[in-house]
Amino acid sequence: MKAGQDVIVVGSGAGGGACAWSLARRGLKVLLLEAGPPYDPARDYLLSDATWEQREFPEKAPTAGRQTFAPLQKLDDRWSHLRSWSRVRGPMVTGERRAAWRYSQVVGVGGSTLHFSGEAHRLNPASMKMATRFGVAADWPLTYAELEPYYCEAERLIGVAGPASTAARWRSEPCLQPPHPLSYASRRLRAGARRLGLAWEPNALAILSSPLDGRPNCNYCAGCTRGCPRTDKGSVDVTFVRKALATGNCTLKSGCAVTRLEPGARDRVKRVVYLDGSNLEREASAPAVVVACGAVETPRLLLVSSGAGAPDGLANESGQVGRNFMETNYWTSSGLHPEPLGSYRGLPADSICWDFNAPDAIPGVVGGCRFSPTTAEANLAGPINHARRVVGGWGKEHQRRMRETFGNVLSVGGIGEHLPNSRCFIDLDPEKRDRHGVPKARIHGHMGEEDIRRLEFMAKTCRDILAASGVEELVEEYGSLDALNATHVFGTCRMGDDPATSVVDSFGRSHRWKNLFITDASVFPSSGGGESPSLTIEALSLRTAEHLVQLLSRNDL
Repeated sequence: MKAGQDVIVVGSGAGGGACAWSLARRGLKVLLLEAGPPYDPARDYLLSDATWEQREFPEKAPTAGRQTFAPLQKLDDRWSHLRSWSRVRGPMVTGERRAAWRYSQVVGVGGSTLHFSGEAHRLNPASMKMATRFGVAADWPLTYAELEPYYCEAERLIGVAGPASTAARWRSEPCLQPPHPLSYASRRLRAGARRLGLAWEPNALAILSSPLDGRPNCNYCAGCTRGCPRTDKGSVDVTFVRKALATGNCTLKSGCAVTRLEPGARDRVKRVVYLDGSNLEREASAPAVVVACGAVETPRLLLVSSGAGAPDGLANESGQVGRNFMETNYWTSSGLHPEPLGSYRGLPADSICWDFNAPDAIPGVVGGCRFSPTTAEANLAGPINHARRVVGGWGKEHQRRMRETFGNVLSVGGIGEHLPNSRCFIDLDPEKRDRHGVPKARIHGHMGEEDIRRLEFMAKTCRDILAASGVEELVEEYGSLDALNATHVFGTCRMGDDPATSVVDSFGRSHRWKNLFITDASVFPSSGGGESPSLTIEALSLRTAEHLVQLLSRNDL
């Protein structure tokens, strides 16, 4: 590594990319290490190809098997009405235990924002004091007011389109761009929601409704989760990382897998050890190290980085590294509307219902949720999946049903709070190792009673919204009761004021290791009521970067 690097950032997703840009634009020299490859939107995201529906997101670095799963909980017959099912395929999970479907991530420059649907949500302030108000999870050691300016900064850079007001999430300045118009199918859902007395409003999205900074406005192809070839979606690679590199102060090394951090003297990280693209071991050192690998891989890296002064893993003096894992609590219902809706058109999540987002909004349950259209996210916007999962069968009857029903599917999904519990955590697999010989992260998932009751409410509400919107028959439903399918994950390096119960402080700085910072969703003390986490990760990272600059200027590392 060339001399003069001020900060090493590990991971180029929402946390690492935002942090690298904020540091580089202030004149600091940043080395950005990313395990995966870069993506070229125009060449890699072939949504205009005839086989687009069969491609899904084009993983250059395969993620299947990257982590392992411990045996999951046995299913309770009391909740059999929440089992995943398909009219064509039958039960989706046939065993007596929860199935481990996947931990959904992208290993590449930009991280999982490469395949996210663009949702750009601020956290409900009421979700930041869960311990004080309800005796669950933990309080955030900072306020919404302290985070709000950094929300604004992130929204300006990525280009967020959304409504002027977002209820409890007060704003000091409006969204940069007007909200996207709702698709015809979403307007039907809005009408159904209103019949139930629910609000259904445009979603806040990091997707351009008008051109910005050399990026075009959205063309509403509904392919966001397969990668955006036009760059109108504000993924981290075309926003934060691009701007960080343009400063001339950021050096990006992709295809470089960090294998460990070496603890050194005076409670400082001594060096970062990584394997380059030729699988040769390299070392790098700098006054500060920022880890932003996500709520599964960040604790893994810390746990394997044991050594003198850190026998249980780096920054694990409290024993909380890997603990307090919060998985995704989700539900999706899909059904057929009797009228043609063209539901394959439009943004995947162009609208949203926040009515039950506050932690006390669901009667008798602690923790909130939200609802939004999910036809595209359920992968039901193309004819192949419609043929396989909605119509089924063969021959002329199959053809007739395809002609009659394609474009008529409406899906509604709910995402809700997941409360931390002692059976939900990340540790190191004692047997399985990756190709570099490093122990894999092992995921322990568990749905608590409160989480299941929240899921029950989400399932009923999804079904009610579809029925009120005119859907006459359900064709498929799935949820987190019987399948761990993690997209939003949190909490494994919790932030807090007390070093005995947390890993980092409110700025993401390790309580002990003075030059070590974490900027990803692993620091979240609570998951929120269904908000997509990328914008909050970015805001926290911008705040951390600003604080880090101040520490360096005072020689306080």
